[in-house]
Amino acid sequence: MFDSPEEVIEQLDAQDYICDKNIATVVFLASKLEKPVLVEGPAGVGKTELAKVVSAATGRPMIRLQCYEGLDEAKALYEWEYSKQLLYTQILKEKFAEAMAGATTVKDAADRVGQEDSVFFSDRFIVPRPLLRAIQSEQPSLLLIDEVDKSDPEFEAFLLEVLSDFQVTVPEIGTLEAYHKPIVFLTSNDAREMSDALKRRCLHLYIDFPNEELEVKILDKKVEGIDRRLAEELVGVMQRLRKLDLKKTPSISETLDWARALLALNATELDEDLVRETLNVILKYEGDIKKTQAELGRLITRKVEEGGEAKAGEGAKAADEPKPAKKGVLH
Repeated sequence: MFDSPEEVIEQLDAQDYICDKNIATVVFLASKLEKPVLVEGPAGVGKTELAKVVSAATGRPMIRLQCYEGLDEAKALYEWEYSKQLLYTQILKEKFAEAMAGATTVKDAADRVGQEDSVFFSDRFIVPRPLLRAIQSEQPSLLLIDEVDKSDPEFEAFLLEVLSDFQVTVPEIGTLEAYHKPIVFLTSNDAREMSDALKRRCLHLYIDFPNEELEVKILDKKVEGIDRRLAEELVGVMQRLRKLDLKKTPSISETLDWARALLALNATELDEDLVRETLNVILKYEGDIKKTQAELGRLITRKVEEGGEAKAGEGAKAADEPKPAKKGVLH
């Protein structure tokens, strides 16, 4: 595992994940204290990716439970394989006939069949879902409960029981305890407020949109072959774009998609036409695209060189901007 937050930073960096001291400290404490981590923040900032890289760095297999509205215990914990039970019933019907031979009443016959319940309600016929797989895993694992805010409050209450003791009771079999306590990450996009009871059981981590410097580092790390100047211009536009009132604010995942799209188009710098033609890569709603198109002139990064003229997107009023004495980026 990890011996210090600094080691977390090093090992996650080896997995191409750049994290700060805050993230590293929470991950370190989660491994030491064996407490779940509730990771909150906007969609696309790397919450799920954090669980994936911790899994890779620790060598623990990741077991993922994707949450959604209507998710219940059966889909998350276990189900009985009824079709297999029925098949065995058909194959063994002669044996059942032998077992019931001599039964004089319906009650007597039912009692004899009931004595064979353990045959059909056993490990042979149970289908483990993510939570039970994590509990029964014979090697230490990592459990990712993704987008827990999309599940119903009733399911959240059920999770409290599992996260408290890491054991579940199957009525037909008995109590199943975890062989190894898994590392647990729960992610939330803030679709709804999580309960105080759940938060008390977890370490809390909030991952926000990265600042400009960090986002450029992420591009350098994740997108092979991107020019530093293009990366800085692209990130500058994304940083400004996030300040607009959009229905879906673009995140790091959209930044990476846009960078790869620009490389595929052999772009070396941004201009209004190029940005306008590729907005559909980073914006997912037509209203957001139209709002952004109206703001292109002030969104595109403008660089000013000493003794030179300002370069701006079409329609930007660069002439009205005071010229700095040295190179810089106007925000």
